[in-house]
Amino acid sequence: MATENQKEETAESQSENETPAVAETSKPVEMDRKGLLGRKVGMTQIFTEDGTVVPVTVIEAGPCTVLLSRSAERDGYDAIQVGYRDKPRRLASRSVRGQVVRLDSKRAKRRGLAGIEMVAKADCEPQRFVREFRDETKAEVGQKITVSVFEGCDSVDVIGVTKGRGTAGVMKRHGFAGQRATHGVKKVHRHQGGTGMCQSPGRLFKGKKMAGRFGNERSTMRNLRLVNIDNDRNLLVVRGAVPGPNGGYVVVRQTNKVKRTGGVGTPTSKKKGAK
Repeated sequence: MATENQKEETAESQSENETPAVAETSKPVEMDRKGLLGRKVGMTQIFTEDGTVVPVTVIEAGPCTVLLSRSAERDGYDAIQVGYRDKPRRLASRSVRGQVVRLDSKRAKRRGLAGIEMVAKADCEPQRFVREFRDETKAEVGQKITVSVFEGCDSVDVIGVTKGRGTAGVMKRHGFAGQRATHGVKKVHRHQGGTGMCQSPGRLFKGKKMAGRFGNERSTMRNLRLVNIDNDRNLLVVRGAVPGPNGGYVVVRQTNKVKRTGGVGTPTSKKKGAK
């Protein structure tokens, strides 16, 4: 005889399969600031027509599914929630499955009887990497976002998590030169040296560069030039390095860094003797 837990799991799977699918629209997603999720493939180099070597990073971006659409009237801000790479439902918890499909529960029944409209679900597999883009974006739940959204974009910002290097000393973490290798220094050549201060203030200020955990931090590479877009293989080729190891998840967004080319506040230099 089946236990109560097995019966509940069977009922959940049946309700998930019976959930009506959200129709996927073929129209492109309109985004004020274009964005996409992906993962770092690795670095390579390409050659230009004049023989110049250009170091580039290959990023596998999308396709991403729109999981949720937020509005200022309901949530207080405008945003869309997107997910990247499917995750098997058997490995996902009930709360994660409830983000993409509608599950039967006592709370859902009470809200339905009260006449509260339920939020639309994407009806897809649970996603491994989920992020929000806070912009006035016109996208429907269940819609797919591909690398074609970056058509006409010159530069992008890539956000990732740097490689974790554990506890590191000041020479590796901050680039200190170390102490002298002559007489007077014995077996402390890689130490940071004295950190004491005078009687006033008589303590160390917060934020002083010392040994500690190095890496495993959020990092953003700004204004990387977009070299190539491969729509068939969902690849983006950007110039320069990207934080994180090969296979690490990254967020690619259209850059919002604008170089000032003149106007008020731009420093100018004058030659000596010029009036």
